Order: sequence, then structure tokens, then C-alpha cells
Amino acid sequence: MPASFWEHEPVRLALAGRHLGRAIRAYRNHPYQGRSPLPQSVVAAWLGITQAQLSRVENGPPIVHLDRLIHWARLLRIPSSHLWFTLPGQLSAMPTAIEGSDHDSAETLETAGAAHPPVPADAATSASERGGGTTDRRQFHALAALAGIAATGFHDLLSAPAEAPRSVGMEQVRYAGSLVEQLRQADAVAGADQLYDIAVRVHSRLSSWATKATYSREAGEALQIALADLAIATAWLAIDSENRPMARPYLNEAITRARIADDPRLEVLAFAQLALLVRDDHPAESLHSAQAALRASAGWGTPRLATLVHLRTAHAFAALRDVSGFSRAMTKARREFERGTSEDDMPFLHFVTAQEVQGIEGLSYLAMGRAERAADAFRATTESTPPALRRNRIYYTVQLADAQCRLGDVNEAARTAMAVLPDLSQVSSGRVWRDLTRLRSSLTKTRQPTATSREFIDAYDQAVSR
Repeated sequence: MPASFWEHEPVRLALAGRHLGRAIRAYRNHPYQGRSPLPQSVVAAWLGITQAQLSRVENGPPIVHLDRLIHWARLLRIPSSHLWFTLPGQLSAMPTAIEGSDHDSAETLETAGAAHPPVPADAATSASERGGGTTDRRQFHALAALAGIAATGFHDLLSAPAEAPRSVGMEQVRYAGSLVEQLRQADAVAGADQLYDIAVRVHSRLSSWATKATYSREAGEALQIALADLAIATAWLAIDSENRPMARPYLNEAITRARIADDPRLEVLAFAQLALLVRDDHPAESLHSAQAALRASAGWGTPRLATLVHLRTAHAFAALRDVSGFSRAMTKARREFERGTSEDDMPFLHFVTAQEVQGIEGLSYLAMGRAERAADAFRATTESTPPALRRNRIYYTVQLADAQCRLGDVNEAARTAMAVLPDLSQVSSGRVWRDLTRLRSSLTKTRQPTATSREFIDAYDQAVSR
């Protein structure tokens, strides 16, 4: 934060009174945060605690545990001069200006970096380590999928850590923002496993711009938006590549940056993504997130955006086994979809097709234990999914096999699953492999394995061992 942030009276008094909880509350409600205070849930996620715990911290007695004080002060980047305790290995202050810059036309990107939440580890490093030293190979395949990107400077954002540029202009920010859509297009064809590490690296590099460079006010606002959009894309890649725990910090960041930039479109997308992330484990939170997206988009959302949010709502109701809620939300989703596209649709919404509506309906029926209705929906989806959405076709084909298995049609389930195995050499999605693994387990446990089911199990095992 800029130095003036910490001189705001509620923040200053809370820190002078040695009450970090009140300081966090003042931090959330600071005018710098934009039109709305930062939600407790967002800041709680940064700090690694629940919203209820943060409420007690803010309104209860002062925290006295030094390790927690130090940890949270570092996460919030509170200057040591405002603290009543010493930070080990004291954080160095960010420069307030770059030598030679014009104070009237540029300000530090510390302001653009204000919404950047702490990720549980060095994301770029941990992503490489999870790949078992295969990051270079993944980059090669991803760059091949992103046709022509390397020639236009994309590789500069993937190179080894280096000094951030002294200043960032609109051309650089627009270019960085264009990468998000190209990552999404490649994901639809090639799957997330090849792209997640790259998105993490690009996000890390842009975040370094946001904390160390200078920029005009126009470029700063654009950088906030680019980083929010990239955070949403990275969260999705984390979900599809089965790095789900890494997704929430990116979505928390996206919501915060969208609010600071006063961009409700990205706020809605982040809430819709959050509804997807938590649906299986926390369906009630999924419903709340989808409803928050509905409220934030009221009065301006396009039909395709409304379709997406109603689909998220329907799936959350299904996970809660609320049949009437599911039916109402699906009816609204179909009604909005029939209104057609709009020139104001965000590029991200290209995947909201008739096939996706059917696919989500199928997933919802599966969640409610209605496998026959689910199979019908998945069959209609897989028969008409366009080539540009190859990963979605594979995903819904695996769901069809799951529904067939639940109906007791072991041979048909095995044949359906067998059909997607050759495609998985070109599409790499941890989510698809997870569901295939579950299907293999289900087929193994059948009382009377058939020759067809054993053939699929053998083919699956060979594919995994490659």
C-alpha cells in the first residue's frame, strides 16, 4: 500500500492501540479499497482462517501471540514503523517512485498490487516441482498449442525471474491481457495440465510489475483488470488440472481486484468460478457464491452471462438435493440462453453453448441420483459439441460412461470410456483423468466383470503407464 494508506486515522489509531484485529477491520474498510469494503471472507482467506474467526479477531481482545502477529503483519505488508513489535528479517519497503519518473503522470504500482493476496507457497516454483521437473516440456507443448505466441514476446513473461520493467505502458498491459483469452482458447482444445504452470508464471511476472514498476493512472486501472482476469483463468486451470487448493487464493484476488477497478463483470465471473470450485465439498457455499454473482450482475448482465450464473445456481441446488430449486434455476438458464448472444458478451463466455447447458443439466441429474436422465443429457451433449471445445466433449463423454455404469450397463460404460482414451494423448485434463480413475474403480468392483470392462481396464492401465 502507499505510505498514506497507513496514516488513515482508523488504521493509525488501531495500530497505535496495538490491536491488530481492529487494524484489519480498518484495512478492509479503508476508502482506498473502492466502493465496497473488502469482505471478511476474502481477507480471512488471505490470513488462512475462517470468516467467523476473523470476526472474533476484529471484535475481540487484542492478539498477543507474537508468531501470529508477525505472520499477519507480513501478509498485509504493514510497515515496520507502524508496529509495536520487530519483524525478523524486516521487510524492505517498496520504492515510492522510480528515479527519473514523473510524479504527476505516474504513480507506483504498489497501488495496483494492493489486491494481490499471499499464495500459500511460491506458486511458480511449486508448480514446477509438482511437474517433477517437466516444466520445460509442458511449456513446449503449451506454446505449440498457443500458435504464434512465442514469436510475439510471450516467452518474455515466462523467462526466469528478472527485474521488473521501470515503467509499464498501456501497450504492455493490453498485450498481457490478450494472453488470457489465448490461454482460454488453448485450454478448450488441449486441456489445463499443459497450461497451468504457464499461467502461474505469467501471473507471478505481472504481479511483480504491479509492485515494482510505475504506470499512468490509465495503465494502472487496465493492469488491475488484466490481473483479475488472469487470476480467474489461472483458478480455472487449477481446477481442471486437479490443483484445486490453489484456485481459491486466485479467485479471492480476482474479486478484490475487480472491486478496486470497479469492474463488476470480472467480479461476477469470479463468484461464478467460486461456485464451481466449492460445489462438491461445500454446496451451500456454492449456492451463496452463485447468488452473489446474480446480485452483482442484476440490471446489466448479458443473456449469456445470466445463463452461466443460473447454471451454477442450478448445479448447486442439485448438489443440495433441492429438486424444485434446481428446476427453477434451469428454467431461468434456458430462458436466458434462448435470448441469444450480445455484442457485450465477454470472450470468456464462448463456452456457454447449448451443449454446455445440456451438460450441466446432466451433471445436476447425476448429483441428484437420476442417472437415466443424466445419460440422456450427456448423450445429447457429446453428439453435438463443436471441435473447438474438444476438452468439454471428452469430459462429458466420461460423465456419460459414469451414468451408464450407475445404470448397471457395464459393457456400454466400458465402450464409451474406451472411445476417449486415444484423445487423451492430445488433451491433458487432471479432472478427466480423476473421473476415469473412478470409473475404472467402479468397473473393477462389479460382481461379474465382462470381457469389455476388462478390455477397458487394461487399456486404461496402459495409457496411465505411458
